[in-house]
Amino acid sequence: MGYRGLMDRKGEQFAYLYGNTLYTLEDEATGRLQGDFIVDMEGNRMWRVEGDAVYSLDRSETVGYFGEERPGRFDV
Repeated sequence: MGYRGLMDRKGEQFAYLYGNTLYTLEDEATGRLQGDFIVDMEGNRMWRVEGDAVYSLDRSETVGYFGEERPGRFDV
């Protein structure tokens, strides 16, 4: 299984999704993909996911987007 980078609106990666878990670039689990939402580790909704795009909960702001799946990170 590979990972998908989470890019900001400028195209800079600031997190990544491995499986359903969202990690910081320092490899700290910070949330997870649950249905159409990214939730924090306590299960509180943080962002809305539509396709590859990530928005604020009310869709008023674009957070960023997921890149294509890439091999690596935890793959041996």
